[in-house]
Amino acid sequence: MIDHETIGLLLKGINNVTWQSIVMLGVSFVLMYLAIVKDYEPLLLLPIAAGCMLANLPLSPLIADDGMLKLLYNLGVTNELYPLLVFVGIGALTDFGPLLENPRLILIGAAGQFGIFLTLILALLIGFTPNEAASIGIIGAIDGPTSIYVSGLLAPHMLGPITVAAYSYMSLVPIILPPIMKLLTTQKERQIHMAYSSRKISARTRIMFPIVVTVLVGTLVPFATPLIGMLMLGNLMKESGAVERLTKASAAEIANTVTLFLGLAIGSTMVGTDFLKPSTLAILVLGIIAFAVDAGAGILFAKVLNWISGGKVNPLVGAAGISAFPMAARVVQRVAQEEDFENFLLMHAMGANAAGQVASVVAGGVVLALMGAGG
Repeated sequence: MIDHETIGLLLKGINNVTWQSIVMLGVSFVLMYLAIVKDYEPLLLLPIAAGCMLANLPLSPLIADDGMLKLLYNLGVTNELYPLLVFVGIGALTDFGPLLENPRLILIGAAGQFGIFLTLILALLIGFTPNEAASIGIIGAIDGPTSIYVSGLLAPHMLGPITVAAYSYMSLVPIILPPIMKLLTTQKERQIHMAYSSRKISARTRIMFPIVVTVLVGTLVPFATPLIGMLMLGNLMKESGAVERLTKASAAEIANTVTLFLGLAIGSTMVGTDFLKPSTLAILVLGIIAFAVDAGAGILFAKVLNWISGGKVNPLVGAAGISAFPMAARVVQRVAQEEDFENFLLMHAMGANAAGQVASVVAGGVVLALMGAGG
């Protein structure tokens, strides 16, 4: 028999169901579909979807002050621990060799961050605060950990929609990027073959690179030190070969565990009453503008390099100046081969993509410096 107390609890739960919570449960199911069926960034989208679903169930104890999701959030989001640990794993997986073979590609990575600052200005014009505008602009880097780190410091109340936008657009790079590339380049430009450097990068150079970059960026842009420091720590471990166990753990077990915790914690912030606001739609729109402008700026800058070099740079490589590593580079290769099956741009695109990874971290530090906030 069901007693009166049980009936009371059931009625209390039903009475706490709102239209916002129902909508957010639908959003969580959509994210699950994208992660499981479409394979769009499943490592993070699936935990985010689960966190969103659990947070929007009526009277969910998981988001109470002593609930698991709240504890996970306080453990590694409020103090930026999770994104920094993710950056160690990214560094352990990144090969900067193509960038070292062609250092001028760093300029394309820098150009690929232009949309961040344009979108920041647009967000200010439509009424967002400076901190909110900066957090929205950083979506354009198409770098989830950087977006989480910056928005966690500047606008933690917007962490949910900003993270969902950043990772959704990252997963949609193969869909969003090609039309922009084809719009801004001619068929003749897309068919340009680029010569490969015969210069071999020594182990000493590979080891010195993360050390020099950390010291240089940390000195010039102190607010970027946590991000660039962790990224280059992971890369130093990889290139030195001295701590193979730590490298493997950082790139696998630690990164996977942190990604799970991070996704659940972010999903828990997507409570319907807080998430379903006009500002969320504005964030999604401004985020796609930032993405498009970043990609476009990289392509246009590559066109300038092509003109300066006398036609030796394929402008498609500029599209890899965003930080979606290595997905953007693969998209560049695919589009190039659609025009000419014998055109191999992958390594050049990987260099620009690695440059975009570094540039997005520096851009995040610059944004934090402009806003006067940092860890």
